[in-house]
Amino acid sequence: MQKPTITEPSHPDRPNVLLITADQWRGDCLSVVGHPAVRTPNIDALAAEGVLFRRHFAGTAPCSPARATLYTGLYQMNNRVCRNGSPLDARFDNVALAARRAGYEPTLFGYTDTARDPRRLDARDPHLTTYEGVLPGFTARQLLPEHEKQWLSWLRERGHSEATSRDIHIPVGAKPGEISDGSPCYSKDETQTAFLIGEFQRWLGEQEAPWFAHVSLLRPHPPFSVPAPYNTMFSADDGPDMPRAETAAVEQASHPFLAYMMSRGNQGHFIHGADGPLSDWSSQDFRAIRAIYYGMIAEVDAQIGRACQALKDAGAWDNTLIIFTSDHAEMAGDHWTLGKAGFFDGSYHIPLVIRDPKAPHSAGTVVESFTSSVDVFPTLCDRLGLRPGNHVDGETLVPFLDGEGPQTWRDAAFWEFDFRDIAEGQAEAHFGLKSNACNLSVIRDEAFKYVHFAGLPPLLFDLKADPSELVNLADEPDYLATRLAYAERLLALRAEHLDQTLAYTELTADGPVTYRPGA
Repeated sequence: MQKPTITEPSHPDRPNVLLITADQWRGDCLSVVGHPAVRTPNIDALAAEGVLFRRHFAGTAPCSPARATLYTGLYQMNNRVCRNGSPLDARFDNVALAARRAGYEPTLFGYTDTARDPRRLDARDPHLTTYEGVLPGFTARQLLPEHEKQWLSWLRERGHSEATSRDIHIPVGAKPGEISDGSPCYSKDETQTAFLIGEFQRWLGEQEAPWFAHVSLLRPHPPFSVPAPYNTMFSADDGPDMPRAETAAVEQASHPFLAYMMSRGNQGHFIHGADGPLSDWSSQDFRAIRAIYYGMIAEVDAQIGRACQALKDAGAWDNTLIIFTSDHAEMAGDHWTLGKAGFFDGSYHIPLVIRDPKAPHSAGTVVESFTSSVDVFPTLCDRLGLRPGNHVDGETLVPFLDGEGPQTWRDAAFWEFDFRDIAEGQAEAHFGLKSNACNLSVIRDEAFKYVHFAGLPPLLFDLKADPSELVNLADEPDYLATRLAYAERLLALRAEHLDQTLAYTELTADGPVTYRPGA
C-alpha cells in the first residue's frame, strides 16, 4: 500500500539541524552530571547552551532496534525491529523522510543500522544480506559501517600501509586479545571519529541553504582501543564502584535470563583478537577495560568539539539545532558483563543534550523528568513544523526547550529487550519458548523497577534500598502488592501504546474522519 502524501507548510526560517549519535555511550559518563572520572568539556559546553535531559533512556538494545526507536518514535512493540537483522517496516515515517518534507536533503555521515523491508526488494538485492543498510530518506555522503573499510582506505592514503583490516585496533606491542592501554598505530587525528567529522566539515563548506545532517559516530563502541593521549588518560582505579554481585557465578545464578546471556558473552566482542568467555576476566580486567572506554569517550568528546568549532567558523552556530545522544549504553563491567542487553540501567541510560538557538532562555537547564529515545523524532517534527506520517509513541520535548515544561508527562521510564533468535533458534531451544515469548519489558520510576518476561519469572527491585539491582523482591510476600501495581502500570502502558495506524480513523457517511492527537 502506498503511503499517503503529506504536504507540510513552508518554513523560510528553517534552522540547520545536526543530529549527532555516539554508539554505546553511558548516560552517567558526562562530567556535567558529576561523573567522578570522565571529563567531557565539549558536551558540557553544549549543555551550558542547551538543555540536558538527565534521566534519558534508550527504548531497547542492541543497535538496530535502538536506532529504530530513535528514528521512528515508535516503541519496539510497534516498530517490531527485534534484533540486529530485523527489517524496519517500510510503512513507518522516520526522521529522514520527515526532513525531506520540510525541504531538507538529510545527509548521513556514518551509519543507521537499518535492515530494509525485504518485501520491497528483489531476491538478489544485496540489502537482504546485511542489517547495516541506510534509513530510507537519507542521502549518504560518507558511510562507515562496522567493517570500517572506508576509514581503513583513508588511513592507507595517509601512509598506514598496515591498515588492511580491523587488526589495526590492536595496540602497538600488544598481542591479539590482550587488554592493553597501549596506543594503536593511528593517531588521535586519524580515528574513525576524526575521519567522519572531517567529512562533515568538508560538506559543511559546500552548503548554501539550510541543511540537515546526521553524524552517526561508531565510538565508544568496541573494540576497546584508543590512541594517545586518551589511552592512558584514565587508570583502572578511576571511576565508581561497579554495581554487581560478589562473583560472576552468583550474578548468573540470580535469574535464568542472566545465566543464559552471561554465558554467551565472548571476549572477542570487546577486545580485538580475544576469545573466550567474559567470566575468564578478573575484576581488575573489567576495570582496565572501563578505563579504555572512558578514554574513548574523551576522544569522541574532543571531536564533537571540533564539529562545534566548524559550525562557528562557518557562521552557522546561531542557526543550528543540535541534538546529541546515543543509541544505547554500555554495561562497562557492571554486573560482571560488558555490552548492551537485558534489563539493567547500565545498558539503557544514555545522554541527551539539545541545543536550540530559538530557545536561548533555557540554556543550562537540566531536566529530571523521564525521557526516552522515542521522544527525539516527535521533537524534531514539532520544532520543524511537521506532522509524523503515522502515530508515534514518543512525546515532543519542545515544551522543555521553551522553558515551560509540559502540562502532563510520564512518571516512569519504559524499555524493552527481545532475545529471540530467528536464524538459529538458540534462545528458543535453551528456554523451551516460542520466539514471541523471548522478550522482556521494564517499567522503572524513582522507587521501583519491575521487569516482566513473557516466558520467564519476573523481577522487582527496590531502587532506593537497592540501587545496584541485586535483590529480587518479586516473590517476597511483603512486595506482592507492589509487584501487582507495577505490572498493572506496565500493562496499561502497553495497552495505551498499541499500534494506532488506522485506529484514529473512522469511516462515516461524510467520508473518513481522522483524529490526530496533538495536531
